[in-house]
Amino acid sequence: MDVNNKGSATFYQYKLIKKINTTTAWLRVYMAIPVSCVVVETIFLSWWSILYMIIAAPVILWIQYVISRSVLLISGHPIAKRWKMSYRLPWLGYMPDQYINYGIFRKIQLHNLWIGLSITALFIVWAPPAFTVSMAVCHLWVLLPRLYTLFRLKREEKDGMLKFTPTDASYYAQ
Repeated sequence: MDVNNKGSATFYQYKLIKKINTTTAWLRVYMAIPVSCVVVETIFLSWWSILYMIIAAPVILWIQYVISRSVLLISGHPIAKRWKMSYRLPWLGYMPDQYINYGIFRKIQLHNLWIGLSITALFIVWAPPAFTVSMAVCHLWVLLPRLYTLFRLKREEKDGMLKFTPTDASYYAQ
């Protein structure tokens, strides 16, 4: 630890670079997306779409959990006490509980996006089309806030840190 001029010890000195707020209006729109998709699916595919969406949600959360945890284990990053299942909007699913390196978070979410869509595409062969569409909608809906955060931070340096709270995503750099 370094001691600064004022006599207090410092360990890290991070500076807030960007804060991405989640407003109540944004949350309302976010909550309306699956409802409107179920209505469209019910009209165009099957009235079973309501049940399929209810079944697809935990399946997608489990698939994303397995993908995220696998990427973390393969890349050798510590998981214990740093990641947990979150059931709070808009950060549903397996999310970092503490500060996380932006590059690692980006890697995990991009793997989640493409591997999750590939697994969903495999269901085309075995499941009804309405279930496959429900899985794709749930998958993209859960990832939407994370992908939006990555999109907003795409011009930032990759060595910063992210912190997620129920009201915002904050990006810090040294």
